[in-house]
Amino acid sequence: MEATGTHAQLLLVEDDRELAQMLAEYLHLQGHRVTTAGSGEAALARLATLPVDLLVLDIGLPGIDGLETLRRLRATHAVPVIMLTARGEEQDRITGLLAGADDYLPKPFNPLELAARIGAVLKRSTATHSGSVNEPSPGPILLIGNLRLNLKRRELRVRDLPVHLTAAEWRILDTLLQRRGEVLARTELTQLALDRPLEAYDRSIDTLISKLRRKLADAGAQGAEIRGLRGHGYVLDIAP
Repeated sequence: MEATGTHAQLLLVEDDRELAQMLAEYLHLQGHRVTTAGSGEAALARLATLPVDLLVLDIGLPGIDGLETLRRLRATHAVPVIMLTARGEEQDRITGLLAGADDYLPKPFNPLELAARIGAVLKRSTATHSGSVNEPSPGPILLIGNLRLNLKRRELRVRDLPVHLTAAEWRILDTLLQRRGEVLARTELTQLALDRPLEAYDRSIDTLISKLRRKLADAGAQGAEIRGLRGHGYVLDIAP
């Protein structure tokens, strides 16, 4: 199922019934259709029968927690996910991004910010399925050394073998590709790739780039290298 404009079918996974009801009512006023689930198990069962455009997933759930729910979800679904985390729990945010979350929001939060994040993630998701208007040339297939990138399908192959990237990892690679050869500061790369300002003590972008570099190295990638410049940021170098 694909959202039309900003209106979407949402699945809100939150065990706090009062908070879930308040958020569901607010998001309904924003034009979304909202279904709620109080546990990870219930959410996975709903996803088996309900076409969903986006999942809002609390990390602190009874039974299987939000991270384990996300891991099980990613085995079969590519639906966008916004994780709700406890404020200050940076490791949870990093782990969520590495597990395949598209964004996160620390509690407590303003419902207006959640609605804005939902709109931004849905917009990125729509671009992923329809093809980004900012795709670098030459067209939807980009060959760099032994890397083959299908820009419309968001697929990466190295030596003709698939390399699985999370949504956040792909957006970082795509951003560096569009600005290849240019040093991007951590603040700028975080804003462009993760669609959020860089917060104090936030190491999410560094962790994701480290994971991306490791995947490329493990796959034997040649012809493209992500370099970190201390005090400056990151740059994608392309071999001549």
